Amino acid sequence: MTLLRVVHLVDDTTAGGVMRVLNHITTAPDMVGTARHSLRVIDRRSFNLGRIKADVIVSHLSISWSALPMLIALRATNARASLVHVEHSYTENFVALNVVSKRRFATLLRTAYALFDRVVAVSHAQGRWLSERGYVGAHAIQVIQSCADMAPFRAIAPKTGPVRVIGAVGRLDRQKGFDTLISAFRKCAAPDIALHIYGEGNEEHHLRALAEGDLRIRFMGFAPDPVAAMAAVDAVAMPSRWEAYGLVAIETLSAGRVLLANGVDGLNDHAPLGAHMVTSPSVRSWTQAINQLTQGFLPNTTPIDVLESNGFEARFAAGWREMLAALEPVVSRQA
Repeated sequence: MTLLRVVHLVDDTTAGGVMRVLNHITTAPDMVGTARHSLRVIDRRSFNLGRIKADVIVSHLSISWSALPMLIALRATNARASLVHVEHSYTENFVALNVVSKRRFATLLRTAYALFDRVVAVSHAQGRWLSERGYVGAHAIQVIQSCADMAPFRAIAPKTGPVRVIGAVGRLDRQKGFDTLISAFRKCAAPDIALHIYGEGNEEHHLRALAEGDLRIRFMGFAPDPVAAMAAVDAVAMPSRWEAYGLVAIETLSAGRVLLANGVDGLNDHAPLGAHMVTSPSVRSWTQAINQLTQGFLPNTTPIDVLESNGFEARFAAGWREMLAALEPVVSRQA
């Protein structure tokens, strides 16, 4: 059987969740056994990418008005290929907090998504939002929760005893809500707890100013080895203002660490797996949650099958197999 040629397009190779997902797609045995996946890095200033030798072209690109002419040209130039877009960025809370002209933004999304045969939502929460707002037709939407190789996280030795070191992992950016976390942590009186912040970004100066004087808060810098960073903490906090899915969440759960998260967007997908959802994104609610966590009132409730199986990876591979199988007859007719 001839495997489908699947080319993934990306315009931002900054180290982070998207690149880890793409690495998993192009290297995991469950993925390479069902299609020939390859990666192409493009210049976001390009207008016409030309003819791409692929049966399926997958966009991991940022949707914007400036990118729209390129996407139109991509569709026109590759009429025989099936086009898929994976939406890594936009969510309900992103729009609520960042978009001024919501009608204009809705027009952008509907116009861009209409160019694709499938639009992949990376969480069930994001998928519901895209469907309910009418951005994507029911025939074109598919949910495939993001994933990377979780085996190294499942191999981390389990933590015993009380939570003393809380980790926060991600870009130092307004999105991640680390300012709220620092302010909330500072209101917790326990002298023997610590907050370790892993990451770099344009908010670092502001966050360091917020943390100044509290020796319990440490900035650890970029973590080249996320497994080692996870092994060094007892729990992880995700106070994101918006989040399409949150790869750190399943890394935390796979490692058997307690997860605190805001109940927004794709982070809600992790509640059935044992994540503790903070009642509101306020400093007060996060202070209360941290106190409960460090005083032993929020035990790890991650199901044992999450810790011992490859369920995240298997579900991810099955989602891609299902989508490509649905697209294959379309590819055959167009050949």
